[in-house]
Amino acid sequence: MSTAATYTAFADREAHGVSPTYERLSRAVAADETIHRLLDEVPEAKRQPNLLFAVVRLLGGPVGDPAAFHDFTVRRWAEIAVNLRARATQTNEPGRCAVLLPVLQNLPQPLALLEVGASAGLGLYPDRYAYRYGGHRLGDGGPVLECELTGAEPPTRLPEVVWRAGLDLNPLRVTDADDVAWLDALIWPEHEHRRERLRAAAAIAVADPPHLIRGDLVDDLPALAARAPAGATLVVFHTSVLYQVPEPKRLAFEELVRTLPGHRISVEAPGLVPVGELPPAPDDTLHNVVALDGVPLAWARGHGQAMSWFADRR
Repeated sequence: MSTAATYTAFADREAHGVSPTYERLSRAVAADETIHRLLDEVPEAKRQPNLLFAVVRLLGGPVGDPAAFHDFTVRRWAEIAVNLRARATQTNEPGRCAVLLPVLQNLPQPLALLEVGASAGLGLYPDRYAYRYGGHRLGDGGPVLECELTGAEPPTRLPEVVWRAGLDLNPLRVTDADDVAWLDALIWPEHEHRRERLRAAAAIAVADPPHLIRGDLVDDLPALAARAPAGATLVVFHTSVLYQVPEPKRLAFEELVRTLPGHRISVEAPGLVPVGELPPAPDDTLHNVVALDGVPLAWARGHGQAMSWFADRR
């Protein structure tokens, strides 16, 4: 896909109706041949809109004015390019726990959670957050994660988690100011509620830090999984991670994860996990597929804000 097509697709499928700022900026970049030529200098995987926009925000650049964004990007390109090569879109959105919870509650308790692509590990605390599915609220902790749930009844209990660990090529630490600044830069401009959520979730992680390992999702996963305590159900999960993984490594991960004990929950874009035929998505915006052990269960929006169960998987 060309750079212009990539940014147009981001505007249409991800930013539209979610972030007017990023939708407008994406359409401007899609037509900006100067920025296209600059982006051609970095690997294709480093040209994605989320990454470019977050790097510019991290460096103090403007994203609300496309002309000012153009000028800043051209002027500071050397510094931007260094950051594009060094960083990844490690969006650590605790709201995604709202689409994990309906699956987690039905697994044999207690659970040992192992997140692949954990970033700072904020997805490892589904038992510590509170949830609101329409008029139904569950849990008395914070932050409160809002999710529009259709096709199934809302969850009725929080999971019992006795072990939590994460694997990431570059784990982030909520105790590190630079890492927290990057997590903040990855949140879209208008989403102040997500910033508040990040701060509240980070406070939970600081009080009880997760066990995060720097490692590869194939080479280092078996050893970490083997550390899960006996008597707990191992749950390996990943959300919006595999699009960053080269296909050969992704296929090797698929083979490996099937050999592990316990269960696997995937929340990924269609086509990244082999789950068979899928029903039509609710609309044309980007939806992930929620699957348990390779069986597709529901569509979910990228930040956990909505979940639509398949009729035959309720």
